[in-house]
Amino acid sequence: MEVRRRFQPRAHAASPSHGGLGRRPSAAPAARVQASDALPLPIRHTNLLFSAFFVGSLVFLMRRWREKVRSSIPLHLLGLSEIFAIVGLIASLIYLLSFFGIAFVQSIVSSHDEEDDFLLSGTAPAAPVSSPPPAAICPLLCTDAAAPAPQKNPDVTADDEEIISSVVAGKTPSYALESRLGDCRRAAGVRREALKRITGRAFEGLPLDGFDYASILGQCCELPVGYVQLPVGIAGPLLLDGRQHYVPMATTEGCLVASTNRGCKAIAESGGATSVVLRDGMTRAPAVRFPSARRAADLKAYLEEPNNFETIALVFNRSSRFARLQGIHCALAGRNLYMRFSCSTGDAMGMNMVSKGVQNVLDYLEKDFDDMDIISISGNFCSDKKPAAVNWIEGRGKSVVCEAVIKEAVVKKVLKTNVPALVELNMIKNLAGSAVAGSLGGFNAHASNIVSAIYIATGQDPAQNVESSHCITMMEAVNDGKDLHVSVTMPSIEVGTVGGGTRLASQSACLDLLGVKGASLDTPGANARRLATVVAGAVLAGELSLLSALAAGQLVKSHMKYNRSTKDLSKSAS
Repeated sequence: MEVRRRFQPRAHAASPSHGGLGRRPSAAPAARVQASDALPLPIRHTNLLFSAFFVGSLVFLMRRWREKVRSSIPLHLLGLSEIFAIVGLIASLIYLLSFFGIAFVQSIVSSHDEEDDFLLSGTAPAAPVSSPPPAAICPLLCTDAAAPAPQKNPDVTADDEEIISSVVAGKTPSYALESRLGDCRRAAGVRREALKRITGRAFEGLPLDGFDYASILGQCCELPVGYVQLPVGIAGPLLLDGRQHYVPMATTEGCLVASTNRGCKAIAESGGATSVVLRDGMTRAPAVRFPSARRAADLKAYLEEPNNFETIALVFNRSSRFARLQGIHCALAGRNLYMRFSCSTGDAMGMNMVSKGVQNVLDYLEKDFDDMDIISISGNFCSDKKPAAVNWIEGRGKSVVCEAVIKEAVVKKVLKTNVPALVELNMIKNLAGSAVAGSLGGFNAHASNIVSAIYIATGQDPAQNVESSHCITMMEAVNDGKDLHVSVTMPSIEVGTVGGGTRLASQSACLDLLGVKGASLDTPGANARRLATVVAGAVLAGELSLLSALAAGQLVKSHMKYNRSTKDLSKSAS
């Protein structure tokens, strides 16, 4: 198979003539010599032409520059022939690198990185001619040796069949399909068919068509073979800070959206909730090592000296026009130093932004602390995607408090319970019970349920649910014991409205529903902060409803009603 240089997807790339999976060509393609992408010539002739052009231009320029040196003529004075030779040299170099360079690098990577190929290679290197064909070898990933060999897809074209066979045999790395085919949908189809033949599994129920695979290339997911469907429900309206929000929640847990929706109703009928963003700063904490603890302490003292902060902030802020260093918190462990940088990141969640700023500072510090050994750009003092007291105490991302006063009549009518029962339950369950369990940031009923559902729907990083769900729920009787004051305090909500999964069509639509899509044109960071308050407001609604169900003894009944499979839709409408 000839290696073709990478090109951009074309509108007709998924047509039968280009081997889209699931479509049968009208007629077998006639044998022909494949033309190159650069010129209407066979690839081998184009390669020879550009190679000769490159060598000729290089030789001509070398001779001309040697004559100029001997004659003391400035090299930057160029004639028409020299300009033409330079243009030709650059053009031919670009072509040769794009044609040979990608394949060469991929061959090196694939020969040294078994992990990348494990998913689809699964077989030994190319066997001698006398060995059985790859299809006869039991793949490593096939767990059922007695499983029948999968039938070949009759809709696979001859062009795709050749590529699939090469992937199955381990000759073509699966991760290189997008760059070699230039069509992300076709690459996913080829990879999926190859995986079917390797594993013997049919992937029934995992859809392939109906997704824009080009939108995830290089930013969201590698080696795609399909996509997972997830229902999105809407809770609301959530009346928060005088604005109504309809909150999208992607979940497979029955009763979750209905319960949150009930909490939103109780909040709205009581006049709404209010929120405050206490802090807004993403963190990254590199780990460095010195020959002695004294030297590590010297750097700690340097970083914490107020007179040095302005210089360090100037170096840090070069990483982005939105990055602004807020502070540095250092911790020492022997001769190891952990430096927790905190900075504002605009409407982005900001992990990459703060990492770039930290790298700038480390490069700067190495000039004065040349005995510093950088162990890792992240030393787990950040702390990202792990439960940590530093996030619970210092905060990470957006620190938000959201509160509401629920009227006594609403507690009885909508929540089906009473104020004293809720206050007592919250104290015994969320406060005392979590303390008995030694909980870290888990003084709540189910904050992670709501956080995860909103994160998936709006394109956030679901793994950051770990620290984003840190929450303490407080309830107390007010207004002579008649009404209920309820609040949630969440110190580390990590969200963004630009970058990552927020670019995908479905997630972008959910952000648009909330009115926080993209970057804020008026105030950088306003959309991300608004999204964080919506998350906190939805958690407040979810906490209020679940605790009410527990206080009224309705939890099991509700789950039997909404979380059990049934063909009878009447109970859901009741």
